[in-house]
Amino acid sequence: MTSRGKIGVVGSGFVGATAAYAMTMRGVGREIVLVDLNHKRAVAEADDIHHAVPFAHPMSIRAGSYADLAGSRVVVITAGVNQKPGETRLQLLERNAAVFHSVVPAILEHAPEARLVVATNPVDVTTHLTADIARKLGAPVMGVFGSGTTLDTARFRTLLGQRIGVDPQHVHAYVLGEHGDSEVLAWSQVTIGGTPLDEFCRRQKIDFGDTDRAAIDESVRRAAYRIIEGKTATYYGIGSALARIVETVVEDQRSILTVCAPTADVAGVKDVTIALPRLVGGDGILSTFPQPLSAQEEEALQRSATVVREAITSLGL
Repeated sequence: MTSRGKIGVVGSGFVGATAAYAMTMRGVGREIVLVDLNHKRAVAEADDIHHAVPFAHPMSIRAGSYADLAGSRVVVITAGVNQKPGETRLQLLERNAAVFHSVVPAILEHAPEARLVVATNPVDVTTHLTADIARKLGAPVMGVFGSGTTLDTARFRTLLGQRIGVDPQHVHAYVLGEHGDSEVLAWSQVTIGGTPLDEFCRRQKIDFGDTDRAAIDESVRRAAYRIIEGKTATYYGIGSALARIVETVVEDQRSILTVCAPTADVAGVKDVTIALPRLVGGDGILSTFPQPLSAQEEEALQRSATVVREAITSLGL
């Protein structure tokens, strides 16, 4: 039986530990269990985060084994090897696929009813692999999804809001497709407080053109590479994104997030896992909302889906 407030995190590296810390700061759930092959690391991270509880929300944080995941409402999977400087997310594929063939069955053995949120890169492919393993083990696939472009979407909204002088919470914009080099910034669907971007800029007398779009696109698309070059890993942004996703599931908030999940058809590409705006609740993915994109964006989304599909095919899936 699942506990509404119990959350598992498998992988206690930078991303897993930061996600647990972000959940503690946000007050998501009541119990977090950290599981890692390096148990000493998991114990240290759990202790360190636990010491922050008096400054945040009532919470139990501890290290454990896979058996301690029993009853978890959500299990976040961050296990895997880190992305190297200059290495694309898809180049991580073979190194991380092997990890998932051991991790996912171990999780489902002890927490068969948990929703699985995947963050390990390349996240679209590892999510597809996780769903395939879960399906073969009889777990509900709608409860398996990945962080997708949740962080990329946040980057897009932040940079655009900064450029036009608006709180990013009032910027509605999505990054679709692969969480990686081929991702698609859906400019045609951007609205500011319900007003289309171009119209908003005209009304506010803001000079915003192709050069601005290209600069924001480049900043969003290359953000991870710049951060990794400077400090070897990204974790604050994705940790916060994971906390938000887990909160949506635990609280059954029915939020629209650009998470990735197995999809029958995306722009003509069959059986692929990429990010699209999806309704997320307590049961996982409740619905998917394809966007009315421009012809150019639709072509870019098809290319992005093809890139991911080819990587999935390379795994024999």
